[in-house]
Amino acid sequence: MSSAVPTYIDRHFTALELLADHRERLALEEEERERKRTNQFEELRSEVNSVPIRIRAWEKMHGLRLPSDPTHPILRVITSTTGISLACLREEQQARRVNQMTRTSAKSEDTNA
Repeated sequence: MSSAVPTYIDRHFTALELLADHRERLALEEEERERKRTNQFEELRSEVNSVPIRIRAWEKMHGLRLPSDPTHPILRVITSTTGISLACLREEQQARRVNQMTRTSAKSEDTNA
């Protein structure tokens, strides 16, 4: 009876192999970031999505909120980036103002009751 003893090949990576592996991982990570950014831009411009969804995508992508000032200069940038008309952006600003005022008045009614 002979028992087979597993043999392990102990492979030592050279410094060049480790650097090449690290570079490959970095390149893959960069490709993934670029793919995500491309998808985000497509979501911003896709007319399949409603205006509020496209605005929220813009806000998420840039880490900013849609300004409440209807004359804010960034609105033109948002228009060019998303393809949403200035009038539609201003309608969304108005809708958000109304929504905020409704929530504020509902909260004050709750505290007064």
